[in-house]
Amino acid sequence: MDIKMTKRQYKEYVDKNAPRSRTGFNATRAFISGGLICCIGECILLLYKHFGFDEEKAGLLVSVTLIFIGALLTALHLYERLAKHCGAGTLVPITGFANSITASAMEFKCEGLVCGTASKMFAIAGPVLVFGLTASTICGVVLWIIRCVSG
Repeated sequence: MDIKMTKRQYKEYVDKNAPRSRTGFNATRAFISGGLICCIGECILLLYKHFGFDEEKAGLLVSVTLIFIGALLTALHLYERLAKHCGAGTLVPITGFANSITASAMEFKCEGLVCGTASKMFAIAGPVLVFGLTASTICGVVLWIIRCVSG
């Protein structure tokens, strides 16, 4: 059976049957959830500062704590549920990075420690690390050259 449609008829068909975009809702949900993670990080920072750590060490400890929480929630299969409800806001902060590494490590642990966990855990995070380190190195070299030239 051969059905012929004009471009206008096809566009009307697609417009009628295509799912409606939820971009505004998804962006709002990501903004709120990512902001909530950052607020939690700020509370942890204030807690570390309350216990006498200076700003730099408290910031370092917050990063370590958030990575640990992200990895723990992933290991307990809770981060996936959280991401399902919170959207992309859980992927951007440092907890999302911890989730990507931990999830890859857990997925391939049955293949052994070296060939599974160790080699596959950077499958997702590896390109991010490579390009991040490359970009920061290039920026550092450019800044060094500018400082050397300006004297």
